[in-house]
Amino acid sequence: MSRLAALRPALPLLLGASLLLTFAMGLRQSLGIFMPSLTRDIGIPVADFTLAIAVQNLSWGVLQPFAGALAVRVGYRPLMLGGAVVYIAGLVLLASAGGLVPVIAGAGLCIGLAMACTGPAMAMAVAARAVPAAVRSTVLGIVSAAGSLGAMVAAPVGQLLMQQQGWRIGLVGFTLMALVMLPAAWFAGRGDREPLPAYGAAAGDETAAAALRAAFGSVPFLVMAAAYFVCGMQLIFLTTHLPAYLEICGMDPMLSAQALGCIGAFNVLGSLFFGWAGGRWNKLLLLGLIYTLRSATLAWYFLSVPTPASTLFFASVMGFLWLGVGPLVAGWIVDRFGLRWQAMLGGVAFVSHQVGSFAGAYGGGLLFDALGNYTLAWQIGVAVGLAAGIAQIAFAFAARARPPGPTPAAA
Repeated sequence: MSRLAALRPALPLLLGASLLLTFAMGLRQSLGIFMPSLTRDIGIPVADFTLAIAVQNLSWGVLQPFAGALAVRVGYRPLMLGGAVVYIAGLVLLASAGGLVPVIAGAGLCIGLAMACTGPAMAMAVAARAVPAAVRSTVLGIVSAAGSLGAMVAAPVGQLLMQQQGWRIGLVGFTLMALVMLPAAWFAGRGDREPLPAYGAAAGDETAAAALRAAFGSVPFLVMAAAYFVCGMQLIFLTTHLPAYLEICGMDPMLSAQALGCIGAFNVLGSLFFGWAGGRWNKLLLLGLIYTLRSATLAWYFLSVPTPASTLFFASVMGFLWLGVGPLVAGWIVDRFGLRWQAMLGGVAFVSHQVGSFAGAYGGGLLFDALGNYTLAWQIGVAVGLAAGIAQIAFAFAARARPPGPTPAAA
């Protein structure tokens, strides 16, 4: 009861952070449902739309470290509010697009920049500042899981509006949902009032450089970062191209929205499960198992004739294996290199993830335009995923996590 009482003052902030992450992640994950209608209507190839999604993911990854540094100078509330405004502007640009430029500017640059200001890194940071250390891990797991809920609402609503009124009205619906991000960012910004915990004296630049040298000199870290590339490639390929694949197969258009909703629902369970499992078993081994199981599931689905039941089962399995990667990567970095440079080294790995996302979105579009089908695209995704999973498992037993070193103050 005392822990619950300690959380009560932070509840508005935690609710705001959860809602911000829910809509920021859910809306962007559901943009793929508009690809077939949008590309036909404004006369651009599939590769051009996927280029916008690729630009979104790449700009998000590149800008994330800068957004984190800016939050220290200007505060989380202004940054998150600004990100929400840019997110809404990006959706407006996309809804009114008549050619390639507004598609890339809206779905690509604007939403990519907005994700750096409203995505998981910011939501986690403000939530961590607001709760006692005894419940911090549990709270962060819950907030992280909230990022999966948005697709359960956004995809079906967007698909329904698009079927009845067209893709532009569907995106208007997305824009109205994104308005919730404004009050959510305001409440989440209360984290600016929370004092930062003291970690000892500030480290100099040479200490950061030493941490980077240690990471890049660590074969397990390099393998983990390379495998993170595969994670981004497979997942963004699915969210971007699954609706088009189902349309080619003659399936009901609503099925793609239901599949994305299933992915979101099982994301919650997977995130909570792998957060729990990472505290009990080898994190690198769990990562390797995730990549291997994902790739096997991809191969099974694309080698068979899709049905509504198999599609929803496939989406559920992939959803369960989706967000659990995040807490495992972050936890292993802490185990191996300590807390001080966790954010920096995690950001390096996240850039690799987003480069993979660029390849999955744009590469899948290029192969589809060139071949007229997704066969080679999914085969590459399966092959590279299996290689990454096997390599990750092979190095899991060689890696020995070392405890974090003492802070300067403790020393």
